[in-house]
Amino acid sequence: MAYSMHCVLPSRSYFEALEAAEKRALHSFFDQHVIEDDELGYFALDEGDYNILPAHLAARVVHTVHGGMLDEF
Repeated sequence: MAYSMHCVLPSRSYFEALEAAEKRALHSFFDQHVIEDDELGYFALDEGDYNILPAHLAARVVHTVHGGMLDEF
């Protein structure tokens, strides 16, 4: 599931996307990525929605927050 935050200031949209990724990662097995976009600025993306990220998205990843839940039992 992608979360987008539209903002005029790129740095603000980055920190909003980072906050969304960090919150979501706490309750997910999947990595959360902050993606740079020319139109949206930055947005958070859940890797679980894509399994392996397509090349056009992977090339725009600027930060990754690893999923906080473990699947090792």
